[in-house]
Amino acid sequence: MATSDTLIRSSDREGEALAPKQARLIRSAYKVMGEKGLRHLSLQDVADEAGVSKAILPYYFESKENLILLTMRWVLARVAGRIREATAEAPSAEEKVSAMIDAIFVSPESNRRFYLVFFDFLGYAARNDRFADVGATFHEICNGLYAEVINLGQEEGVFLGGDSREGATVVRALVDGLFTQWIQEKDWEKTHAEYREICKRSVLTYLTAGA
Repeated sequence: MATSDTLIRSSDREGEALAPKQARLIRSAYKVMGEKGLRHLSLQDVADEAGVSKAILPYYFESKENLILLTMRWVLARVAGRIREATAEAPSAEEKVSAMIDAIFVSPESNRRFYLVFFDFLGYAARNDRFADVGATFHEICNGLYAEVINLGQEEGVFLGGDSREGATVVRALVDGLFTQWIQEKDWEKTHAEYREICKRSVLTYLTAGA
């Protein structure tokens, strides 16, 4: 059986392939997290969702905490990878911003599940250093991607000059803030596209002000 340290180290390299059964269990855990929240997550629920015996979960993850950590690393790596791919394909800085936000606002159902789980996870991270490290790494990766786009826009002369890392922090605040408002909407499915366009306008307005 893999040790907990090995499990945690193995998930640190973004995009590392998981064993098929382990990936299936992680996907099942993520689905259950979105439906029941982290506090009410049980290994039995994950086993039922995956259609396996509960006894298999300790073999792969040892504990509920390790399962949560690996699941969050998996989903956050997927989000960061999607942003990276979207920005890489767009030719100009402004187009990269639009592509980046399209990649973040992927669909109402996916975004709702992600932010319900992510906001829940932040509460755990505030009280547990192991969880905090995962959130901090995700924010560092996203801020780095945002900063690259800002630097390009400054080189092109279309974005306001200044500290790109500070700019990236503001961009992330705009994105997360708008998602916080959107997820509270009664008609969250219908308003998803509206919030996506608001996000594009807000980020571009901030980045181009005075440029």
